[in-house]
Amino acid sequence: MVKILALIAGVLLLGYLLALAWMYMTQAGRVYKPRRDIGSAPDAYGYAYEEVTLHSADGITLWAWFVPNPRAHRVLLFCHGNTRNISQCMDSVELFQRLGFSVFLFDYRGYGRSAGRPDEHGTYLDVQAAWEYLLREREYAPDDIVVLGRSLGGAIASWLAARHTPRALVLESTFTSLSAVAAYRHPWFPARALIRYRYPVAEYVRALRCPLLIVHSRDDEMVPFRYAERLFALASEPKELLMIEGMHHNGYQTTGARYEEGLASFLARHA
Repeated sequence: MVKILALIAGVLLLGYLLALAWMYMTQAGRVYKPRRDIGSAPDAYGYAYEEVTLHSADGITLWAWFVPNPRAHRVLLFCHGNTRNISQCMDSVELFQRLGFSVFLFDYRGYGRSAGRPDEHGTYLDVQAAWEYLLREREYAPDDIVVLGRSLGGAIASWLAARHTPRALVLESTFTSLSAVAAYRHPWFPARALIRYRYPVAEYVRALRCPLLIVHSRDDEMVPFRYAERLFALASEPKELLMIEGMHHNGYQTTGARYEEGLASFLARHA
C-alpha cells in the first residue's frame, strides 16, 4: 500500500513538474497571439490614410497607418491588444475620428505585416518608433499626442507615457503587471516565478506626469476590476476612472454610447 501511494505521489509530482515546464515554454503563445490576416484598410470606410513603414531601434520593420482628420490639430496614438492587428481596429479609428483626432496606429513586431517576433523589450522599441515618427516626420509636439492602449496595449502605452509626457494617456482593460494576471489565472502554479514577461504597469503609472483615464469593466473575466482600482490609486492627479460593462475583449463595444461619452468628456477636458 505504501509503495502504491508513493508511486501515485511520484506520478502526480512528475505531472505537476511537466505542467510547470509546459507553462514556462509556451507562455509566449499565451501572451502574444499575432494576427497576420489583413482586413479592410481605412479607405474602405471612407477615410483617407497613408501607409507608413517604421523602423525600430533594433532594425525591425513595422507596419502602420496614419489616418488624418482635417479638423484635428492633435493625434491619437493607438496601441492595440494582443489578439488583433491594425486592420481589425477600424471601429476604434471611426470613434477617434468622431472625437476629432487624427489617428496613428501601428503593429507590433510579428503582427500584421510587421517583421520579427514579439517580446516585451521589442514592443517597447516598437511604440518608441511610433512616437518618434509622430515627432520627427509629422512634427507633432508631445503636447499634441494622446496615447491610448487597450489590454496589453495599455502596458505598452504606459511604458511610453512614463518616459515621455504626452497630452494624456488612456488605459483600457489593463492589468497592474503581467505576473499578477498570471497568478490570478493560474492559482495552482507559481506563476509569478515562471513568467518571463513583466510589463509592470503599476510602476509606469506611478511615474506618469500627464492626465490619465482608466477604462475598465466590472465584468472583465481576464483582468479583474480591482487592477483598475489599484492603478487608479497609484496615479497622480488629474486622473479619472470610467466603469464600463462587458467582457475583456469587447467592453468598449458593449457599453457603446456611455463609453464614447466618457472618453469624449475626458478628452474635452484634457486634450
